[in-house]
Amino acid sequence: MKLLMKAPAKINLSLDVLGKRPDGYHEVEMVMTTIDLADRIELSETTDGRIEIISHNRFVPDDQRNLAYQAAKLLKERFEIKQGVAISIDKAIPVAAGLAGGSSDAAATLRGLNILWGLQLSMDELADLGSEIGSDVSFCVHGGTGLARGRGEKITRLPAPPNCWVILAKPSIGVSTADVYRNLNIENIEHPNTAAMVKAIENQQYKDICSHLGNALEKVTLNMHPEVMHIKTQMEKFGADAVLMSGSGPTVFGLVQHDSRLQRIYNGLRGFCDQVFAVRMLGE
Repeated sequence: MKLLMKAPAKINLSLDVLGKRPDGYHEVEMVMTTIDLADRIELSETTDGRIEIISHNRFVPDDQRNLAYQAAKLLKERFEIKQGVAISIDKAIPVAAGLAGGSSDAAATLRGLNILWGLQLSMDELADLGSEIGSDVSFCVHGGTGLARGRGEKITRLPAPPNCWVILAKPSIGVSTADVYRNLNIENIEHPNTAAMVKAIENQQYKDICSHLGNALEKVTLNMHPEVMHIKTQMEKFGADAVLMSGSGPTVFGLVQHDSRLQRIYNGLRGFCDQVFAVRMLGE
């Protein structure tokens, strides 16, 4: 049996780091929403009991480093599944980009194998399992829009933000989340106003969403990689309504409400950046 799953990317409308936890992770508070840029995951049941990752992208690991592999291994061991699975990953989301591509692949694998292996787990149960794999996996299991707390695993669902375009631009570098957190000075964080962002989404106030975009990790990545700052400056200059780096970067996104401005920003960015996307928020 085969099953095809979509694994959408996410952006952080707000990302705050509240401090370091005793377990070594950071306590975070994030508002995230899924966007219409997605990997495609094909799950094929096999009889040899093995987990196989198939990808034509040289940046995607095909062993236990891959989060989709880890998702399959977790379910297989936890529920004593004898069958194997071949996981084919068709990447559209850039790798190491701050868009949770790997986490979303893992979440899609959890959702898909839940069906394929007849486990009948609820979304909350799958999200709990996802938290054992990575901080963004719980959110990606649910998708839509949500407030994530703890180390990212405590999810409160939010309504979809008002409809708008999201322009993404990723420079030709990858960023290690671990490196960014290592360079983060907890005493020196500019904290975004998470509560104001949640309220803006609940009230469907596009202008308020734009004015409360914030990312506590942005300054760290901008210092490490000046090209990210260049993209941010250019996107603002081309006329995006609001601009922010997503996650630990290096992808920068701009929110745009008017179609007329969209093409100008897209073309301007394509002049110096290879990976540029114009997509919609999925939101729910």
